[in-house]
Amino acid sequence: MGKIIAVCKSDKGGTKKEDVKEGVLKDDFGLVGDAHANCGTHRQVSLLASESIDKMRALGLELKPGDFAENLITEGIDLRSLPVGTRMSVGERVVLEITQIGKECHTMCAIFQQVGKCIMPEEGVFTRVIRGGTVKAGDCIEVE
Repeated sequence: MGKIIAVCKSDKGGTKKEDVKEGVLKDDFGLVGDAHANCGTHRQVSLLASESIDKMRALGLELKPGDFAENLITEGIDLRSLPVGTRMSVGERVVLEITQIGKECHTMCAIFQQVGKCIMPEEGVFTRVIRGGTVKAGDCIEVE
C-alpha cells in the first residue's frame, strides 16, 4: 500500500501543473479542471512515483509537484512495474485502471533540455477513471 503525496492540475496543456492538494476525479473523464481530462481517452490521469522524482532531484534539480505535468504523485508503489490493466483504489472510493506506461516525448520538455533526461517517458503511468470521487494528499493508494 502507498499514499498520494500531491494532486496537481493545470487548465492549459503543455504547462507545469500546480499542486491543488485535492481534486475530483470524474468517471471516464479525469481530474475535473485539468487540461488533460478528456472523456473517452485512455490517458485521463497521470501518475508519477515520488521515488522517480527523487532520481531527478539527485541530479541537482529543484522540483515541485506538477513539474513533470503529472496529476498524482504517489509514494510506496512501484508504478512502472505494474502491467496495463492493473486497477488501483485511491482513498475511500476512487478506482483507476492503468492504460499506458511511459509516453513518447515529442517536445523535449524544459527538464530534458536542462539535464538531457526526463523520467515521465519511462516512468510515468497513465490511467482511466473507472470510479470517480475526491482524491487528496494523504489518501491511501493500493493495487487491487
